[in-house]
Amino acid sequence: MPDRQHFKPHTMPSTAGFSQVVKAGNTVYIAGQVALTPERVLVGEGDPEAQVRQTWRNIQLAVESVGGTLENVVKTTTFVTSMECISATRKVRAELFPEGNAPPGTIVEINRLSLPEAMVEIEAIAVLD
Repeated sequence: MPDRQHFKPHTMPSTAGFSQVVKAGNTVYIAGQVALTPERVLVGEGDPEAQVRQTWRNIQLAVESVGGTLENVVKTTTFVTSMECISATRKVRAELFPEGNAPPGTIVEINRLSLPEAMVEIEAIAVLD
């Protein structure tokens, strides 16, 4: 069984009861992220694109906390409260991965997230070189 390291980076929103990032061997598991700042302020209430951008910023901070970059992300799962959020999700992914090298991902529509004002949550898996 690989050694596991648990991280709660100070650059990310604080959490109670779980780690934002777990590194097992060279695989990094990033908890579902929403559009919160480190101070737990929601970015972009009612604006899916702003929420997707902040959510990806949190994923970037998570992977950087263990020495990686967004290029290390190999899989995402995106939860949206409305299929209307998909175009914002695709737009931001295309900007972040302009060479068409975005990681594979799944998008699931759900009734609501644990933070009711959040419209998007993304969890990610990364592999470090």
